[in-house]
Amino acid sequence: MPRLHALELVPDARGQDLVRRDWQALHDAGLPSQLDHRAPTNAPHVTVVAAADLPDAAIDVAKARLGSLLPVRARAAGVLLLGGERLTVARALDIDDDVVRRVLAVRVQVPDRQHVGWIPHVTLARRLDRADAQRAIDVLGYADVELTLTALRRWDPDRGRVTTVVESRP
Repeated sequence: MPRLHALELVPDARGQDLVRRDWQALHDAGLPSQLDHRAPTNAPHVTVVAAADLPDAAIDVAKARLGSLLPVRARAAGVLLLGGERLTVARALDIDDDVVRRVLAVRVQVPDRQHVGWIPHVTLARRLDRADAQRAIDVLGYADVELTLTALRRWDPDRGRVTTVVESRP
């Protein structure tokens, strides 16, 4: 499988701390956690689109359609379990319909995107054994938190580089 380029919405420092708190709780419980992913580019984020290649048109549309909305508020409500034998654990995000429409406008610019449709979420862990799903849910609890998404970044795995596409002004 090719390494995937991505456009991602990134929370402010407070939001990153809240997500990292979940990462730490999973790690402390001996469960898989994004905290275990030691790459310097690893940061809490919401993937807008991922693909083997990101056309310039997608980046231009993202700048115009999403950049003008930042900052965006998102409520992390509920836990998602995605996958088959091994699970991805994520916080589901409630995001304004206008943001969803704009994300979809970006995604249609990428013909070979990884997934159809869009489920806004923040990944907390990957490759969780199904037998540990309930324990992960118990560790994470059920309290909702609000994240403020303040930047749009691009991950380029070919160069091993993250670049900020647009960032909201304080």
